[in-house]
Amino acid sequence: MTIQVQIEQKLQNAMQPDFLEVLNESHMHNVAPGSESHFKVTLVSSQFNGKMLIARHRLINGILAEELNGKIHALALHTLTPDEYFERAGKVAESPLCMGGGKS
Repeated sequence: MTIQVQIEQKLQNAMQPDFLEVLNESHMHNVAPGSESHFKVTLVSSQFNGKMLIARHRLINGILAEELNGKIHALALHTLTPDEYFERAGKVAESPLCMGGGKS
């Protein structure tokens, strides 16, 4: 099972999200082809209602503790309530271009 699938399954089971998207953005960085080291997660859940951003991220980091302990180098989190997701029309920030590791 790929790391991406592991992330998707863990978050789906723990959060029962209204929307979940897990993107492997490793290809945007100076890593070997086929790597699974850089991910962008967009997760919409009513479990985030009333929680500050840091609490949301801590919740996700706890769920993905095993993956974050060596398998994943970078994890971009976009954690939204259903109302926030609606207000943004489902749009989240694009990931910045990699500035290190010899990529241009």
